[in-house]
Amino acid sequence: MKPRIVGIIPARYASSRFPGKALAELAGKPMVQHVVERAARATLLDEVLVATDDARIVEAVKRFGGNARMTSPAHPSGTDRIAEVVRDLACDLVVNIQGDEPLIEPAVVDQAVAPLAEASTIAMGTLARPMGVEEAADPSKVKVVLDRQGFALYFSRSRIPYIRDDTPPPSERPYLLHMGLYVYRRETLLRLAGLPPTPLEERERLEQLRALENGIRIRVVITEHQSFGVDTPADLERVRRMMGELPICD
Repeated sequence: MKPRIVGIIPARYASSRFPGKALAELAGKPMVQHVVERAARATLLDEVLVATDDARIVEAVKRFGGNARMTSPAHPSGTDRIAEVVRDLACDLVVNIQGDEPLIEPAVVDQAVAPLAEASTIAMGTLARPMGVEEAADPSKVKVVLDRQGFALYFSRSRIPYIRDDTPPPSERPYLLHMGLYVYRRETLLRLAGLPPTPLEERERLEQLRALENGIRIRVVITEHQSFGVDTPADLERVRRMMGELPICD
């Protein structure tokens, strides 16, 4: 029997770097609408919901015909916010879709979901794409290394693996950039949300390490799709240019 797969978009209003960014306008629509509409085009999702802590976002989602659930404002992470919704939701797989990626490709959602839809033994999945040496030097770009079966060994802000003897030419992309989209079995998500933060998670400030430190394997799908997150007003202007809303300036 086909599993029921739900995509949930966590969207809080009080973003530290860009308050209200979920409602920032892009091409005449709030950003959250772009994310919902693009995610809904993924062929493997049965439903797409927005999980938020703010009535303004709920109303905006209702205006364009979307489905939003109000959650507690006390959640420390999007994972906890999604878990609150999932506790009362009938589903088998849950996809955590970042609310600040208005250009997300529907195909990349399907890529991440496919391994868990096909194999019930996989508890959790995510995405990564190849990147070069220069990009990997940025600690805001999270790197991941994999085992021979495609499961994550470790995630880090440091450049991993360390290439000891030579420097790859600029044309090579020897590193993997972790992309922040996750797929969970329902029971895995609820278990993770109930676990305390772990030492490596707190040191790296990477929530996915909680899963690895508790023995939960994460299947990583390699994709060539780019991700364009909006963390600041400058990022919003960049996405507007990419969408053709503003002229590209030198």
